[in-house]
Amino acid sequence: MTQASAVPVFRYRAFISYSHQDKSWADWLHKALETYRLPSRLVGTQTAAGTIPRRLAPIFRDREELASATDLGSKVNEALEQSANLIVICSPRSASSRWVEQEVLSFKRMGRSEHIFCLIVDGEPHAAECPGREEEECLAPALRFRVDADGQLGTERTEPIAADAREGKDGRGKAKLKLIAGMLDIGFDSLRQRELQRRNRRLTAITALALFVTAVTTTLAIAAMFARHAAVVARVDAEVARNDAERRQKQAEDLVGFMLGDLYDKLHQVERLDIMESVNDKAMSYFASLPTKDVTDQALAQRAKALEKIGSVRQDQGHLPEAMAAYQAASILSARLAREAPTDMARQLQYARALAFIGTTHWFQGQLDAAQHSFDEARDVLLRAQPHAPHDLVLKFELEMLDNNLGHVLEAHGRLDEARAPYQSALELSRQLVAADPRRPEWAVELGGAHNNLGKLALLHGDLGTAIAEYSADDAIEAELAARDPKDISQRDAMLTVRAILGRTLALAGADELGMRHLQQAVDLAAGLVRDNPHNSSFQEDFAHYAQQLARLKRLNGDQAGARALIESSLSTLTALVGESPTDIGLQRELAEARTEQAAQALADGRLALARSQLLAALGTLDRLLEHQPHDRANLLATMAAQLLLARISTDPNTARQLRRAMVAEAQAQPSGQGDPRLVALQVEALLALGARADAQPLIQQLWSSGYRDAGLLAVLNRERIAYPVNAAFQKQLLAANGSGRH
Repeated sequence: MTQASAVPVFRYRAFISYSHQDKSWADWLHKALETYRLPSRLVGTQTAAGTIPRRLAPIFRDREELASATDLGSKVNEALEQSANLIVICSPRSASSRWVEQEVLSFKRMGRSEHIFCLIVDGEPHAAECPGREEEECLAPALRFRVDADGQLGTERTEPIAADAREGKDGRGKAKLKLIAGMLDIGFDSLRQRELQRRNRRLTAITALALFVTAVTTTLAIAAMFARHAAVVARVDAEVARNDAERRQKQAEDLVGFMLGDLYDKLHQVERLDIMESVNDKAMSYFASLPTKDVTDQALAQRAKALEKIGSVRQDQGHLPEAMAAYQAASILSARLAREAPTDMARQLQYARALAFIGTTHWFQGQLDAAQHSFDEARDVLLRAQPHAPHDLVLKFELEMLDNNLGHVLEAHGRLDEARAPYQSALELSRQLVAADPRRPEWAVELGGAHNNLGKLALLHGDLGTAIAEYSADDAIEAELAARDPKDISQRDAMLTVRAILGRTLALAGADELGMRHLQQAVDLAAGLVRDNPHNSSFQEDFAHYAQQLARLKRLNGDQAGARALIESSLSTLTALVGESPTDIGLQRELAEARTEQAAQALADGRLALARSQLLAALGTLDRLLEHQPHDRANLLATMAAQLLLARISTDPNTARQLRRAMVAEAQAQPSGQGDPRLVALQVEALLALGARADAQPLIQQLWSSGYRDAGLLAVLNRERIAYPVNAAFQKQLLAANGSGRH
């Protein structure tokens, strides 16, 4: 058997694994590999990797290849099996990605560890081993350690084959060649030498072209200026001169368009960022030198679009101040065009988008006030245009997106009351879009999301009735979308998530039976998805998370056996998931919540040692998470629940008192959402345990008025012999809006 025949035949030359946050790197690498032509003298040569081809295509990318797949897990595994190599784009984002971790593990379990290659784009390798630098780690755990004979991640260190595309390291071009050399098992130096020769030839031609275009552009611009001057001096020939000037100026701007288009793409291929930036700077200077009077509207619109492109390029490069300058220049031109034609929807939309670009750039720089101002301006432009096109769906969609942006900015500010108005507006616009075209799922998804935003806001304000109504509306939308396409597993996952949120919120209002039924449906749906997709960690997480929440309700309602079975399954699943993705903070919090629930069950059974060990482990995780994100509501509630339980089993009264006082202070220090009934109920329990009954009483009244009847609170009040009758008015309102037949 020859060497070539001994090499397996694969459908794909490589599989690219990456975090969706590194999509721009994946786009570049995918294109760079598939368009790369091997030197002709190497084509046909035999190596340990097989016969060297002329091109490396096809390269597999899951986001592109699986756009319509219904079974992501099986499709990814099938593609991995059919790929000769695995290339992992390494960054702190991918290091914490469950998908990347699973793809690397699956490839290693096939016995192909030697064909895994890393492209480092951000962070530092092995930073996880340096105290205080864990968040800089760019290598997923599966890349840093070997798998054992059972296919599980072991503790033996391994050093992956890596190319480093970071600035000051290999750079993009050299890193790309290192990957190709590794994939084809050929010498890097020979490939690099041939690439340099080829690149020098191309670069010489392109640089000459760039210089030629720049010279021609400058000449035409100067000629246009002289032509305009001649038009002023020679009035008789004014019209001819003006037309000639406009023609020459259009030629110049067409050439600038070429510089920002085809030429820019060619420069990107040879990675001459310095020339690309020079082209952008020259174009910006050119546009700044041009007059804005005596210029056709078409030319101004062309300039505005070119400036927006410059802004997008600079934003992609991370040059946010430079991007802002381009966007602001575009907005000045777009503003003039919009003012001159207030009924022209295309002009109004272009101006509003330019302002939205400015707002987004402010947002990226953490300038929330400036972002809000730009979003408000963009919204005002569209509202002024709306009477001229009241049924324009594109305009309504742009308005809906701006309202969402405004709501999120206000929420980030902690201004929850102000966030309600844009969220409410987004809901109304989404309703209009869905009414205009009910079959467009993306608009229905926007409508569901708008309901969910308002439900979350209502819960944080202590308005349980509205929260339940909004979550119910989202639940109905998600269920209808899932019914349209029963094979769409991502939609089933979305449906079970909303169903669980609704069930959990119903239980807060005292509807334990209905809440448990909803949560049981969510757990059953998640279990089915896990059964059909055993390697999908997202479905496993959903199952474990909602099983833990259902376990709590079952325990509080007397079903101890059912609660124990659920929490054991939840703990087992979450422990395995955290082991596979130790940097995932969401999984860490959920594991801590499951440990807290098992501690509560152990306390009820009198197993104090187990309760203490689980609570200490949970708080060890939660304290670290809360220190990093002090206002994250999920982290705060989980920490307070664990602190209360630990205080109950503490044998030292001073320690118990300190724990309770600390959690009350933490709750009162929150900048927003102080009316959240879950937060208020935990404060009540702590205050009562501290003997501060008078301080707890107004909070108890607040909870009663909101209709809050969580089983945990009822148990605490019963122990303290505090009357807490059913709020009949709230229950009647809840029954009228959310009758049991609806769910």
